[in-house]
Amino acid sequence: MAKNNEIPYKIYLTESEMPEAWYNFRADMEKKPAPLLDPKTHQPATLDMLSQVFCRELAEQELNDTDRYIPIPQEIRDFYRMSRPSPLVRAYCLEKQLGTPAKIYYKFEGNNTSGSHKLNSAIAQAYYAKKQGLKGVTTETGAGQWGTALSMACSYFDLDCKVFMVKVSYEQKPFRREVMRTYGASVTPSPSETTEIGKKILAEHPGTGGSLGCAVSEAVECAVTNEGYRYVLGSVLNQVVLHQSVIGLETKAALEKYGIKPDVIIGCAGGGSNLGGLIAPFVGERLRGEADYRLLAVEPASCPSLTRGKYAYDYADTGMICPLAKMYTIGADYIPAPNHAGGLRYHGMNTALSELHAQGILEAVSYQQTEVFAAAEQFARIEGILPAPESSHAIRAAIDEAMKCKETGEEKTIVFGLTGTGYFDLAGYAKYNDGELQNYVPTDEELAKSLAKLPQV
Repeated sequence: MAKNNEIPYKIYLTESEMPEAWYNFRADMEKKPAPLLDPKTHQPATLDMLSQVFCRELAEQELNDTDRYIPIPQEIRDFYRMSRPSPLVRAYCLEKQLGTPAKIYYKFEGNNTSGSHKLNSAIAQAYYAKKQGLKGVTTETGAGQWGTALSMACSYFDLDCKVFMVKVSYEQKPFRREVMRTYGASVTPSPSETTEIGKKILAEHPGTGGSLGCAVSEAVECAVTNEGYRYVLGSVLNQVVLHQSVIGLETKAALEKYGIKPDVIIGCAGGGSNLGGLIAPFVGERLRGEADYRLLAVEPASCPSLTRGKYAYDYADTGMICPLAKMYTIGADYIPAPNHAGGLRYHGMNTALSELHAQGILEAVSYQQTEVFAAAEQFARIEGILPAPESSHAIRAAIDEAMKCKETGEEKTIVFGLTGTGYFDLAGYAKYNDGELQNYVPTDEELAKSLAKLPQV
């Protein structure tokens, strides 16, 4: 075991230390997440029902809340080796600039071609689609990280990939769109005139920039109306959190390699996959009574599901065709302001993370855009990585936690997830640099109007 002053800037695991199984923390939850419900009958969703939309093995993973570990197929592990294990980095320069006694670490998931953590689940979902003998898959994407990762994974397995990209992000981030097309995906701005639900949304919200909920509806409709296709999702679902647990498992192994015990673990939160993946093994220890950590979710103030939402059953999509999920939600009808953290613009939160928040195990905070970009700029200048706006929410919270330590003199260890790079998010950076970036926080009346439309379950 190394002494603290011998800890390198980057802690790497060897390939042999890479996880061989995903960790399913639902197995360790005494009170399980509420089941998904059929949107028509309000009865618990069955494997056969979910298999009409998702690949069957993925549907099985979605419903599995008993198996603690699920083996990672060898083909997926072989693909992971292209960019995994990813480094755990000690932010020495940031610590020095802040003058804090806190020790700050970040798990960097941007060292792959797609530029984010999304590839961890994309390759898994493409693998199961190929194994099932499908022609292709459909999906939605916000800022484009998920669409980029999935197009790359589908190219690897020779699958067709149809992506519905939130219209405001389609317009703000054209280069991510072109990366998807380079990998062979078709990319449609959502809502669109290519689906019945898209036409309906456009009729009800003329000129809308769209939302992830809108794009989900279009992608699901496209999947169920095209033979040989299934729908795959980049966040929110428990199966995606499961795949992302490689992040937390590697993080925990790297920390243990140097005898480090974290005090605070921080992740940005949109639908919850990155956050859930990062905190998974630490949640497990808390649930089993083996250790105690502060677990912190960070979301945009413009889409505050955990901090201002209601814990209730809601539609997973704006078109109200997906299974109902009990989650913290601000309403499926809510269309967020067009902020530049496109991957954090979903109206709800993963069901397992929602239950952890309800139990007081997971805390949550929110920040406005200008606060987040200020942290991103500070981090880029001192640590040398240009972070994605999504990741920058976690950076903002990590800096604030470190400054609290400066005030109190506490030597806490802070770990956060740096989920991706921001090289395709320069339109947001340009607006911030020009002083044109606008903050938007929904009023209580706006949220109440959206929440009033929750299904009566």
